[in-house]
Amino acid sequence: MKILSAAQIRQADNYTIQNEPVTSLALMKRAGEKCFEWILSNTDKSKKYLVICGTGNNGGDGLVIARLLAQRKLGVEVVILSTNSKYSDEFNITLEAITKTTVNVKHVKEGQKLLLKEDVIIIDAILGTGLSRPVTGWLGECIEVLNKSGNQIISIDIPSGLFADIPSEGNIIRATYTLTFQNPKLAFFFRENELFVGKFYVLNIDLNEKFIDKINSLNFYFDKKEAKKILKQRNKFSHKGAFGHSLLIAGSKGKIGAAILASRACLRSGTGLLTVHIPSCGYEIIQATVPEAMVDLDVNTDIITSLNSIDHYDGIGIGPGIGKSEETTKFFFRFLDIIKSPVVVDADAINILAEHPEKLRKLPVNSILTPHGKEFERLAGKCKNDFERHKLQLDFSREYKLIVVLKGAYTCITFPDGKSVFNSTGNPGMAKGGSGDALTGMILALISQHYYPENAALLGVYLHGLAGDIAVKRKGVYSMICSDLIEKIPKAFLKLSD
Repeated sequence: MKILSAAQIRQADNYTIQNEPVTSLALMKRAGEKCFEWILSNTDKSKKYLVICGTGNNGGDGLVIARLLAQRKLGVEVVILSTNSKYSDEFNITLEAITKTTVNVKHVKEGQKLLLKEDVIIIDAILGTGLSRPVTGWLGECIEVLNKSGNQIISIDIPSGLFADIPSEGNIIRATYTLTFQNPKLAFFFRENELFVGKFYVLNIDLNEKFIDKINSLNFYFDKKEAKKILKQRNKFSHKGAFGHSLLIAGSKGKIGAAILASRACLRSGTGLLTVHIPSCGYEIIQATVPEAMVDLDVNTDIITSLNSIDHYDGIGIGPGIGKSEETTKFFFRFLDIIKSPVVVDADAINILAEHPEKLRKLPVNSILTPHGKEFERLAGKCKNDFERHKLQLDFSREYKLIVVLKGAYTCITFPDGKSVFNSTGNPGMAKGGSGDALTGMILALISQHYYPENAALLGVYLHGLAGDIAVKRKGVYSMICSDLIEKIPKAFLKLSD
């Protein structure tokens, strides 16, 4: 799913109006109806609804919602915040229609205080994506009154005061839920806006799909529909040799667990064969805990320092738990001199690269780096905000021709061609040690099964988050551990292939 800018959404609106054809008023009605249906299914209808409207088309959407709630005999009131006397034409028509109903409509003019009743569901239809400057002054004070009310807030299309495409300032609605139209906004995927967006839902209002397909966007939202297209089916006469031989280079004394978790995830993700290269101190542990894996022992007891031939492997992953000792760092440099195909690079291997950035160009094109936030900061530098970090990640992928999987909520994957993809699965229960090791194993397994690196990164991240979403239902966000996620990888595959 494309992530469109505010300007592109307006273009899609206008094209739909001109070519469907449909009037702007009918499109407003369509949007309001979709929101109403969601509100009807997902809120406590014993409570009253308070629809707070601006005087533009976003306010018109709110008036449509209020009228439909009233038709269902639900308690609803409307407050219109009037900052000037100019109302949009569509707003005026919708306002005239609602005045013919029993809905109580109150106008609060600039300078007047906004007074709220307790225990109502607030529907925020004040400002949309046409915002041109930060919200301050009287309107900003009204927004803060809403935020401090303690009531549930549902924002229509975008929380009032939030910019869709650039960092936001001023007063911004803190929504519980955001009901956005047709395509999500870039701002929704950044941590700094979590307090404002809450949980968002994308409502299809049937804008012209052919036009949207032609819009040039380099930002995407990856969901089940797209993941299903990538997942390969297996035929009856398949054998282990058809699904690749993976090599995982992982572990050091005290961190053999990283090798275990990555190995288990790799095997659960469909690799035909797995060899784990570890220090000899981990031999018995790996043999006992991951009997399906073959073990290749380093000559060193405690750390990784050497490796036999890598020519017969279909995919290689390196980094979980290897440490940054001088000997391991030298080994990693020798490794970079001999690899020819894309590899999966995680954890300490990333930290070594951060300390020796001149080695980044040794990585084969389309190699996959899987840093968390701090690791990426070491690689690419600090940023003032998430928009800046997103640009830095894109620039990094382009410059070094690498795929970067920046782990976190809505894990962002950037590619050498300038494209970025935000993932739709995952939850806070996955913020535990070992989750990144599991992701490395999963992506490695897909690389070994001859998925293109781009697809291996996308599908691996999606399935990793999906397994976490399945696990959290039983374990909860506090108690879930990485092993719980790995146990649910089979169910994630089943759910996707169903």
